[in-house]
Amino acid sequence: MKKTKYLSVIAVITGLVLLNSCNESFLEITPNGSLDQSVLATYEGVDALLIGAYSMIDGISANFGWESASSGWVFGSIRGLEANKGTDSGDQPDINPIQTYSENPSNPYLNVKWRSCYEGISRCNSTVQTAALALNAGTITQEEHDMFVNQARGLRGVYHFWAWKMWADRGTNTFVPYVDENTDQATLTNTEDIRARIIEDLMAGTSLPEDMKHIGRFNKTVCQVFAAKAQMQMFGDYSAAKGLLASALNGTNPAGGEIGLMPKYGDIFDIENRNEMEAVYTVQYSVNDNSGAYNGGWGEVLNFPYKGGGSPGGCCGFFNPTQDFVNSFRTDANGLPFINLAAGTFSYNDEMVTNDQGVALDANYVEYAGQLDPRVDWAVGRRGIPYWDWGIHTGQDWIRDQTYSGPYSPKKQVYKQSQEGTYTEVGNWTSGYTANGYRMIRYADVVLLHAECMAMTNDGDLGLAEVNSIRSRAANPAGFVMEDDGSAPAANYVIGLYPSFGSAAEAMMAIKFERKLELGQEGHRYYDLQRWGDVQSELSRILAYEKTMPWGSALYGSATIGSEDVNFPIPQRQIDVSNGLLVQNR
Repeated sequence: MKKTKYLSVIAVITGLVLLNSCNESFLEITPNGSLDQSVLATYEGVDALLIGAYSMIDGISANFGWESASSGWVFGSIRGLEANKGTDSGDQPDINPIQTYSENPSNPYLNVKWRSCYEGISRCNSTVQTAALALNAGTITQEEHDMFVNQARGLRGVYHFWAWKMWADRGTNTFVPYVDENTDQATLTNTEDIRARIIEDLMAGTSLPEDMKHIGRFNKTVCQVFAAKAQMQMFGDYSAAKGLLASALNGTNPAGGEIGLMPKYGDIFDIENRNEMEAVYTVQYSVNDNSGAYNGGWGEVLNFPYKGGGSPGGCCGFFNPTQDFVNSFRTDANGLPFINLAAGTFSYNDEMVTNDQGVALDANYVEYAGQLDPRVDWAVGRRGIPYWDWGIHTGQDWIRDQTYSGPYSPKKQVYKQSQEGTYTEVGNWTSGYTANGYRMIRYADVVLLHAECMAMTNDGDLGLAEVNSIRSRAANPAGFVMEDDGSAPAANYVIGLYPSFGSAAEAMMAIKFERKLELGQEGHRYYDLQRWGDVQSELSRILAYEKTMPWGSALYGSATIGSEDVNFPIPQRQIDVSNGLLVQNR
């Protein structure tokens, strides 16, 4: 929700949040001065607190930035090796160990992410507490109370789930603390298995209506999807998740609007379509609203081509796709990925998609002529291919340091040139603050999750029809990236459908790869690999390939991936301030 709403109560809210929040840590000492919560025990006060809880859904607060962005570009995509840090070695150096699987508990990015999760939880708890006071005071009805509390609990479940994915380690029986409105923080530990409590919160949100009248609120469908993801990720309960997802596929967006697959893949990422039918839940961004860009895409502001003029954003060259990710879009004679379902092997890296690494701007450059899944050119900016309406991506002059980060640019979050000033912040240091809200849940994500449940429960066609529905949409020629004059497709796009899946194992291999192709650069990959138990095997395979690239040594050095890399170490700062209540997870 927009952080600029209800300005008249902001000072009061700030005082209350400081009472309950984890500005440095959720375990720090409460200030001597505090505010009587009953001041906000009205409909308007509780709603304002709930808006404050929603405002953390982007991961950003006054003290948190791109380190904790919920779009997951650092922890989901860079860690998942579908992108590298980009830029140069000296900028944001704390990302370097995250992408080389060598981070230690003192890494500032980990502490900021922790604080972001528990700040959101604290705001949810303030909402629940104050809603109870308002109900007792007779200033809200039981129905209004339940609407407030079920939203706050759904949000609280999501924030805990994010923390669980980052730091829980069932192998060592270390998890993350569960904090609700009744928690005694003096007795908190992270050795309690909190999964059932997370599910309980998420399921509370499934009692919400479909039409919440506000596009940025949680509704029944949104909470069903989050609950299904948590069942799959934390318990491997595909049967429970399948039912939730089947219902969600027939649900609505939070404003009661139709959801489904957009006809053309590239249209999904256009700012103007950020709340259209593909968007089951979009984190709402806004610009030019007198917030100084604070409500814009703060978490993704670094992720634009670096060129100072003639390219979007003009800064800062982060988040460059990997060569393995680009090669994944190669297709065979049948328009299918280069994966052998029966053998369980990959061959897409046997040939490299052409890039302009080291090729001078004035030199002759020949684009890759092989067959490609058209989604590659909506996810990746590469030389010779039109980049939205900015003209042809010219290659190395759009890259900050090609010798360090490779030849590609990110694309999905980037705005069109024709949208600059309307959907981008005016007058700030960069126009990279945009209104292009993060599509936290896309309909295609839900379709592929349901397909996964079909395969894992050995049900029906094992998800074949659902995977092919995603591929059919990608094959719509009206949605291809076209040459600047619109005369022909910009590359040799060929994509086909799977004829069948011979087994659940074959289905899962296809589904896993389809999620990489469909949802790449959207912050899901590392957590998908966690769920499948594939972090060490799959990322080791990709890392070995990336090290062979001209930029591989600078980026990855002697990096290896071990069993300890399936999650992240608990921030040392949080262990220190807990006075021994928290223990390290490795």
